[in-house]
Amino acid sequence: MSGAHMQIGEVATRTELSLRTIRHYEETGLVTPSARSRGGFRLYTEADVARLMVIRRMKPLGFTLDEMRDLLEAVDRLDADEGPTTQERDALLERVRSYERSAAEQVAKLRVQLARAEEFALTLRTRLDRTGTTED
Repeated sequence: MSGAHMQIGEVATRTELSLRTIRHYEETGLVTPSARSRGGFRLYTEADVARLMVIRRMKPLGFTLDEMRDLLEAVDRLDADEGPTTQERDALLERVRSYERSAAEQVAKLRVQLARAEEFALTLRTRLDRTGTTED
């Protein structure tokens, strides 16, 4: 096997996704192995890994599988050898912009949640410090 292809185990390690999750994304059409070995093993490329990383980054922001698929299809179309017409390109870029706005909104919400969680942890730490019962 050449260095251009990776088996699913290496991809799982690199993406920090489980084998089961990668297979699920394949079953739902979000990612397709670029090739199969003679023995039938899934083989992935760097482009496949990059695609899985997009999916992995979208998941904690609450995007659905359909939204992931829609964004990936828009990006695939924008990157296609036979690029879209100007009108189609503008529509695709607007779809991508819409996902960027949604991602930014979710990031802002997560920052608020993180700040609240940090405040809570600090409150507990302060309480423990006052009573002299902290464990370091």
